[in-house]
Amino acid sequence: MRYFSLARKTLRSLARDRLVGLMMLCALLALLIVVALVSGITWLTANLVNLERGWLDASVNWMVGIVTGVGGWFMLPVLVVLISGVFQEITIHRVEQAEYQDKIRETEPSFWPDLAHDIRFTLKALFLNLLVLPFYLVGIGFVLSIVLNSYLLGREFFESAAGYHLGKPRARQLGREHKKLIYGSGLVLTLLTLVPVLNLFSPIVAVVWMTHIYHGIPGKVAEA
Repeated sequence: MRYFSLARKTLRSLARDRLVGLMMLCALLALLIVVALVSGITWLTANLVNLERGWLDASVNWMVGIVTGVGGWFMLPVLVVLISGVFQEITIHRVEQAEYQDKIRETEPSFWPDLAHDIRFTLKALFLNLLVLPFYLVGIGFVLSIVLNSYLLGREFFESAAGYHLGKPRARQLGREHKKLIYGSGLVLTLLTLVPVLNLFSPIVAVVWMTHIYHGIPGKVAEA
């Protein structure tokens, strides 16, 4: 029932807290990243692979494009954090302006407040997901990917939302105290990233969801 309540709060915030424009920008950025990755890899293949048979070259290029597209779809969860970093603080600020006015942070929201951290997390998450790829051959890769990304996304988005007020170390401590709720939320967000079209908006949804979780935790440690 708690997750249904969080879903209602998140949908309400998305509808009324001046987030529609941010969601459109987020979707556009996600599309651009995926298209750029697929196009770049396909172009490299076309220029590096030369089998001297036109139909075979074309077949290889099409196959690479398809595999890259499918792989990009499964890898999208790990790119969500990087994409959300652009909109993270302004999203939290707008939700709090509308629904948690007594908790608004005094300092103004920043544009991409922790780019270095987001890049490190994305590279780490990509590496871990690449380690999972061989398990697709034995039929358990998809399940392992869901388990892994649920943990990664749940932890990272909660620490971002809570860290907005507490700082990362205190946010990490609070997350450990509520790890079941955080992991369960990570599972919801991971499944959302695998739904076509909806996954383009998942970075904003994840930030809003975790903002509500943070403010719903009673007896939080003192804010920084």
